[in-house]
Amino acid sequence: MTPFGTRLRAAMDLHGPLCAGIDPHRALVESWGLPYDVEGLSRFTESCVAALAGQVAVVKPQSAFFEVFGSAGVAVLERAVVALRESGTLVILDAKRGDIGSTMAAYAEAYLGPQAVAPADALTVSPYLGFESLRPALDLASATGRGVFVLGLTSNPEGRTVQHARLRDVSVAETMVRGAAKENGPAAERGELGSVGLVVGATVGSAVQELELDLAAANGPLLAPGVGAQGGTPDDLRRVFGDALARVLPSSSREVLSAGPDPARLRERARRTSEALADLLR
Repeated sequence: MTPFGTRLRAAMDLHGPLCAGIDPHRALVESWGLPYDVEGLSRFTESCVAALAGQVAVVKPQSAFFEVFGSAGVAVLERAVVALRESGTLVILDAKRGDIGSTMAAYAEAYLGPQAVAPADALTVSPYLGFESLRPALDLASATGRGVFVLGLTSNPEGRTVQHARLRDVSVAETMVRGAAKENGPAAERGELGSVGLVVGATVGSAVQELELDLAAANGPLLAPGVGAQGGTPDDLRRVFGDALARVLPSSSREVLSAGPDPARLRERARRTSEALADLLR
């Protein structure tokens, strides 16, 4: 399979840089006039797939909002992933898995492996047991042409206590950036976008500069949650990402999903959002 980074770059060039989230939390599902149960979850998700499949570069379902309904909810998620990928739309599964050894290997097989029930194109992962704890996912993603997005610098206030911490004058966040850069080295030599991305919040303010993070050197996609309804602005994106702006994949959930439940309105909102972001990042 063509490497994820290469496929992502092509999708962003074709459809624009928007990563549209599918986040069926209770308030949003009920705001669509749907019951907050498996039936409502299924109808909500089917509307999102109908609106977004083939229309945006990437769709990012948040696994937790499906898992809350148990196996029936996970089945809804699996159907959505399959339908989106069959339409040619890339899928990042936002599950933030992280563990060590055989457990991490099992997570990798579940979401990225060739025998997975509904493998995504990429998976968000948590490296805070150490970057190398992700090795099973990194290696399997590379072998199967898939990608991972490593939590690098998140916007929640609690994140600073870990991500800003320093060991021998190197911040924890910087070790994640360096780890991604090393994994993406072969792609950089080919002049291609790497498949190991970083999650960097659009609203982290001056933290990138304070920690002296060289995001451009990572040579990977930069998933930027927090755009739109969560407060992230175009000025925030420019300030946070600087010369790495062309690799930014802004993620918007509520901003797009608030246009539902009509799929046509959802599709139009996604189109306008993606065009606006493309103009900015260009």
